[in-house]
Order: sequence, then structure tokens, then C-alpha cells
Amino acid sequence: MNAIACVSATWGIGKDNHLLFHISEDLKFFRRTTDGKVLIMGRKTLESLPGGKPLPNRRHLVLSTQMDYQPEGVEVYHSVPELLEAIRDLPSDEVWVCGGGEVYQELLPYCEECYITHVDLQPPADTFFPNLFREKDWTRADSEAYMEEKGIYFRYCQYYNRNIKKF
Repeated sequence: MNAIACVSATWGIGKDNHLLFHISEDLKFFRRTTDGKVLIMGRKTLESLPGGKPLPNRRHLVLSTQMDYQPEGVEVYHSVPELLEAIRDLPSDEVWVCGGGEVYQELLPYCEECYITHVDLQPPADTFFPNLFREKDWTRADSEAYMEEKGIYFRYCQYYNRNIKKF
């Protein structure tokens, strides 16, 4: 599996259950990258989507500790082992972890790659992606030049896990 996120200069990804950034080009990149794929997310991330509903043309797997949580159009799992068993036979490039902070933290060891949009701003955040510069198993492989949209500078970077945890 892989992970995808848009992070601030301090690796922030959200505040008050909202994304820190709404960069049109990055949202299009997310759509292109995950279209037709399997998305793994936490309950709060699902609830933060437009209308709190699943995104079109994607299979949604949600991790939640709430045993009675069962929104329409998603598959709910109550533990990481249960979730990993459900995706065991899927091709790794078909599965994308997309938030929130706790889900990234729990599943990052199992991810092969991370597609990170780095934004050159530091707004207040209360949810963070693990800082891959500090993670010993992760290395940045590719990095594009900075782009700009409405005064916001961002770039796409790709990271690889040198020690993928098997499941």
C-alpha cells in the first residue's frame, strides 16, 4: 500500500478536522492518483469529506473504534490487523492511505511509498503526518520543482520505505 498527503512545512495536515490547504492542482493530483483505487482512512477523515460521504469511483475502508459505526457506502474495520487481512490480496499500488494522523501513524510501516505535497507555509495545525525526514526507514527519491497557485508554493515529493513491514 501507499500513502498520500498534503503537508505544511511542519508536516501539519489538518486543523479542527479540516484540511490546511485547498490547492486546486493538488486536489486534482489526489483525484487522478486515487481514482478507481481503494482508500483507507479514519472515521474523522471520512466525515470531513464533502457531505461526509465517500468519494466517487473509489472503495472506502474506514478504521474506527466505534463498534456501531456503519455509514453507507464504506467498509468499516475496528482494528489494524482486521484491515490488513481485508487488503492482503490486493495489489499494493491499488491501496492508498489518506488520513488522518493516527491512521497514517499506524499504517506507515506497511506502506511502500508516500506521495507528499509539501506546502511552503506553516499554518496552525492539530493533526500531523509523520515527519519522513526523521523516519529512519524512509528516503526521499523524487522531488519536483516548486509550483505556485494563488501565492501558495508547493511541490510533489515521493518517498520510499526501505524496510516495509509485512502483513
